[in-house]
Amino acid sequence: MENTILEMQFALDTFYFLMMGALVMWMAAGFSMLEAGMVRSKNTAEILTKNIGLFAIACTTYMVYGYDLMYGGGILLDGISGAGEKYSNASDFFFQVVFVATAMSIVSGAVAERMKLFSFFAFAVVFTGIIYPMEGAWTWAGEAVFGLYTLGDLGFADFAGSGIVHMAGAAAALAGVIVLGARKGKYNKDGSSNAIPGANMPLATLGTFILWMGWFGFNGGSVLAMASKESANAVAMVFLNTNAAAAGGVIAALLLVKLLWGKADLTMALNGALAGLVAITAGPDTPTALEATLIGGVGGILVVISISVLDKVFKIDDPVGAISVHGVVGLWGLLAVPLTNSGVSFTGQLAGAGTIFVWVFGTSLVLWLVLKAIMGVRISEEEEYEGADIAECGLEAYPEFTK
Repeated sequence: MENTILEMQFALDTFYFLMMGALVMWMAAGFSMLEAGMVRSKNTAEILTKNIGLFAIACTTYMVYGYDLMYGGGILLDGISGAGEKYSNASDFFFQVVFVATAMSIVSGAVAERMKLFSFFAFAVVFTGIIYPMEGAWTWAGEAVFGLYTLGDLGFADFAGSGIVHMAGAAAALAGVIVLGARKGKYNKDGSSNAIPGANMPLATLGTFILWMGWFGFNGGSVLAMASKESANAVAMVFLNTNAAAAGGVIAALLLVKLLWGKADLTMALNGALAGLVAITAGPDTPTALEATLIGGVGGILVVISISVLDKVFKIDDPVGAISVHGVVGLWGLLAVPLTNSGVSFTGQLAGAGTIFVWVFGTSLVLWLVLKAIMGVRISEEEEYEGADIAECGLEAYPEFTK
């Protein structure tokens, strides 16, 4: 009887892992739709090609070596075929690999509209196969950082990846944007900024709702169990807090832009939702619903301020606001954890954030510069004017509307 119960728990936890992983995979559709809506129509097919390509690359490189580097599953997963203690090892790989793809998706939007497609794919190979798995090994896998110190011993915790996934993706994106430079026409000679509106706000809104839905798998799956009363309740609380934080982010962002600009701004509302989700991801298991709403609300405020400051002060051209949403708010998410979890320290969170950022930004910057020297990273000015769809893909996303 006991063996039957254990087998049923194993089956339920494995199924739960697979379903949560499938929800996270659905976030790839969310990023695709969000980015397709936020870029100009002449760059839509290219950004969609980027998103499906990076997902395939992430799944392959993480299978070849990334998972082994992060968790020791063996090169080409040669040590993963057996059953784990609580769930299938294969289900764990599937859940982890969609997180890698999510981190890489963050980079895609920030470098949109001026980057060479295959230079981006080359970066994706190294990022998903080496850069991300290294910092993942130091955090979730508990390995010492180059043998010097262990983040867990310093009081670091990141439940589902505000820093490990989101801030890491933003750090890689920031390095790429610095190497690429701004889109043509974004900034004037006097330093003032020009708005470059996206082509399809309904698509961007759909993408945001898909991401909101997928985030339940992102955070809920990180409980790592479902087949007991305690773990099932924990999953339910994580779902509740994830939803509350997203709502708080939308409300705070809308109120702030109304106060600052006198009217609502849809793009800021969408980024407010994502900011709330990023903010709660580091610790959705310990806050009350009200605390989660407030954590998300602070994220919504931060993203509005950050997008404006990065654009107007630092001249960082990020078409979708990814660096602000995932980087600035990712840091806030890490720092918010000790507010509701006494087992986590602010110094540990700062040490973890610093380690992740320095490693990912530093290695990404070097990689971007190497790619620039070898194959170039930016399309020509003429190709940028014509649109990356024609230059990189040889087709248009909306041919009947642009002729």
